[in-house]
Amino acid sequence: MTSHSTVLITGASTGIGATYAQRFAHRGHNLVLVARDKARLEALAESLRQETGVTVNILPADLTQPDELAAVEARLREDAKIEILINNAGAALSGSFISQSTEDVGRLVTLNTTALVRLASAIAPRLAQAGKGAIVNIGSVVGLAPEFGMSVYGATKAFVLFLSQGLSLELTPKGVYVQAVLPAGTRTEIWERAGIDVNTLADLMHVDDLVDAALVGFDRRELVTIPPLHDAAHWEALNAARLGLVSDLRQAHVAERYQAAP
Repeated sequence: MTSHSTVLITGASTGIGATYAQRFAHRGHNLVLVARDKARLEALAESLRQETGVTVNILPADLTQPDELAAVEARLREDAKIEILINNAGAALSGSFISQSTEDVGRLVTLNTTALVRLASAIAPRLAQAGKGAIVNIGSVVGLAPEFGMSVYGATKAFVLFLSQGLSLELTPKGVYVQAVLPAGTRTEIWERAGIDVNTLADLMHVDDLVDAALVGFDRRELVTIPPLHDAAHWEALNAARLGLVSDLRQAHVAERYQAAP
């Protein structure tokens, strides 16, 4: 990945995506910025061009709309200069599962999972063939803990983590780096859009700190980066326990505790 390679960032008009855009532009990367808000994209693009001199293209798109998603997929397949995908676009929902409308739940799943996996699918074969590149998927610590009470949002972020781990196993030998980034609560507009008053939330991380930490993990080629986790041994223990569980799965035999008593 050269300094002049192009980075495509979704959800780039504000928050985490816009901060990634600023950081990569200052590293000398050209950008393709994707989001729904064309005016914001244009303003950010112009600012970054003046600050850094890199080439910044915008691609306005609502990734829940099939035709607009397809346009971004085509750009990822066809533009050989794009070597990094930041799969950042996402949304949250307020309220309990039974209070959320089926339509809202469907849109959330479409954006957080379907769009993300389709974009990764669009770029991965080309990167693998080239033997270089990176896919960064923005998940959430909520995907580790149903206890946070955000069932659908957390389920979509658990999907992001699983997908990233699976893609890493497949693509790392082909020269493609895959990173899952798991933020905790971060001060962005996602809360307002979900109908949640950000001022009622304590101890939110600043978006600059989140992205800078994620990029430290990126530069170290971490597979899973969890900026708010202060004791990395906890993640290592969880992953070790998962691998131990997998090694104990014996599909030809029912576990003794499920066998009927004679």
